Amino acid sequence: MIKKILIANRGEIAVRLVRACAEAGIRSAAIYTEPDRYSLHVKKADEAYNIGPDSIAGYLNVHRLVNLAVATGCDALHPGYGFLSENADLADACEARDIKFIGPSAEVIRRMGDKTEARRSMIEANIPITPGTEENLENVAQARQIAAKIGYPVMLKATSGGGGRGIRRCDNESDLNNNYERVLSEATKAFGSADIFMEKCVVNPKHIEVQILADSHGNVIHLFERDCSIQRRHQKLVELAPSPQLNEEQRSYIGELATRAAKSVGYENAGTVEFLLDVDDQFYFMEMNTRIQVEHTITEAITGIDIVQEQFNIAQGKPLRYKQSDVQKRGYAMELRINAEDPKNDFLPSFGKITRYFAPGGPGVRTDGCIYTGYHIPPFYDSMCAKLIVWALTWDELLSRAKRALNDIVVSGVKTTIPYQLEILNSKEFISGKFNTSFVENHPELIEYSVRRPPRELAAVIAAAIVAYTEKT
Repeated sequence: MIKKILIANRGEIAVRLVRACAEAGIRSAAIYTEPDRYSLHVKKADEAYNIGPDSIAGYLNVHRLVNLAVATGCDALHPGYGFLSENADLADACEARDIKFIGPSAEVIRRMGDKTEARRSMIEANIPITPGTEENLENVAQARQIAAKIGYPVMLKATSGGGGRGIRRCDNESDLNNNYERVLSEATKAFGSADIFMEKCVVNPKHIEVQILADSHGNVIHLFERDCSIQRRHQKLVELAPSPQLNEEQRSYIGELATRAAKSVGYENAGTVEFLLDVDDQFYFMEMNTRIQVEHTITEAITGIDIVQEQFNIAQGKPLRYKQSDVQKRGYAMELRINAEDPKNDFLPSFGKITRYFAPGGPGVRTDGCIYTGYHIPPFYDSMCAKLIVWALTWDELLSRAKRALNDIVVSGVKTTIPYQLEILNSKEFISGKFNTSFVENHPELIEYSVRRPPRELAAVIAAAIVAYTEKT
C-alpha cells in the first residue's frame, strides 16, 4: 500500500494531487524551488522540500527527485503533467530505487514518446494514422521529396515533442525550406533531440481525445472523449466533454480505437489517445499522452470517476474498479484555462502580484487553481494560473452556466484571458457546437471585442464612482 507520495511538480496539478492524497489517506510531500516558496501546493502539502534556487532545474533533476523521495520515506512518486511526466529516465530511476512511479512503464513512455515509433505501433494495431514518414527525416532534401509525394500542406514535427511545441505547418516548398531548420532548433532546445518527422496536414480538423484507464491485470477501459478543438498555436483554451460534434456511433468507434491502442502497447495507468477528425469524418491517430492531462477534470465531471484516485489504485496493483459497461456519461462539462496573458498584446504573459482573487461557485462549478490574493505569479513557468470547470445537464445550460461563472471570477493585478473566453462563449459558431481547430485564427474580431469591453470589476468601480459623484452633487 502506498503511504506517502512525492509530488514531483508544481502549480495547480500539485494542488490537485495534494487534495487527492488527503482523501486517500496518503501523506503528500511537495517540492519547490525558491520562486515557488509561497506557492499554494507548498502551503497545502503535509511536507514540503526546497530543491534549489533555480526556477526550472530543480523540477527537471531526475536523480535529485528520486533521492529526495527515498530520503523522505516516500514509497511512490507522481509526476503530474509537464516537466518530467513523460520522461522514461525518471520511471527507470524510480524502479531502481524501489519507488513506485505513478504512470506507465519506462518502456511504454519511450515507445509512445517517440512519435515515429508510436506511429509504427498504431499501424501494427490497425489504428488509422495520417500519411507521412515512418522514420525520422534525414535532411531537407528528403523532406521535399516526401512532401511532393503526399501533397501539401504538411506538418513538420519534433519526434520527441509534446504540448504543441516543435510543430510547423508548411503550405509549400518554400515554407518547408524555411521551417525545417526552425523545427530542428525547437526540437533540440525543447526536447534535447534533433529528430523530426513529417505527416500530412489535416486541414481544419476537430481535435478529439479519449481518456483511458488500464491496470496491471490486462483491463483497459475508456471514459469517453473530450473535444479540444478550441486552441491557439496548438495550445488548448477551452475543452469539452463529451464532444458536442460526435454522434453515438462515432463515440463508440473512437473509444474502441483508444482501448485497442492502449492494449497493443501494454499500457498501464491513466493516459490519453489523441485523434484528428477530418472534414470527411475520418479519424486519424495523432499521439498518445502517457500522463494525466490538464483537462482530465471534465471527464471526471461527466462520469463521476476520480481519475487521480484511480491512478493511485492502479499503482498499488489493484484491478480497475469499473468495467466498460459501468462507465456512463451524464450531461456536458467545459474547462476554461485561465491564463495570465494579455489578449490585447498577442497573448503576452502577464506576471505579477494577484491583488484580488475570488473563485466562482454555485451548482456544477469547480475551480482548480494555484493562486490566491497576494500571490506573486512568477515569470518562469506556464501562464495558466487556474482552471474553471463547469458541468450542466444540457448544452444550453452549460453555456449559460459557464458565462455566469466567468463573470463571477475575479483575478486582479494581472491580465487574463477571461474577457476573451467570454467572447468565445458568445460567438454563434461556438454556441452551435460546430467548430474546428481553426476557430481562433478565423475569428480575430473576438480579441478586439474582448479588449474593448471593460472588465466587470472596472465597470463596477466606474459605476460606483458615478453614483458617489451624483449623490455628492
